[in-house]
Amino acid sequence: MTKRRLNLVFSVLALFGACASQAAGLDELLQRYARESERPFDAQTGAVNWRREIVPGSAGQPRSCASCHGDTLASEGRHARTRKRIAPLSPSVNPERLTDAVKIEKWLLRNCKWTWGRECTAQEKGDFLLFISNK
Repeated sequence: MTKRRLNLVFSVLALFGACASQAAGLDELLQRYARESERPFDAQTGAVNWRREIVPGSAGQPRSCASCHGDTLASEGRHARTRKRIAPLSPSVNPERLTDAVKIEKWLLRNCKWTWGRECTAQEKGDFLLFISNK
């Protein structure tokens, strides 16, 4: 096998390994959240919390996860304040979703604080991820 072909094979294997490790990252997150939670994760609870409206601060409009991401998760969303486009969350429509544990952690932290005014608990994160992954 030529050196060029060998490099190509190693590059492809590295790419597949990176994809597999990102998917494993979600599983690792769920396992970590499960160790910090009081009960098994529940997609129905995630759905209820997804639609739960919170009135932020002193003069804000009620907001929920669905305010920006929508109810179905298979459609494009829009940020409630900036109107910036948000790609569909459903992994069945957007295969890039739930593949990178670092991004999942980042966006859960940011969105929980913006929507609920606090960080989500491990239980809430697990319920959300189960809800989203089933869509």
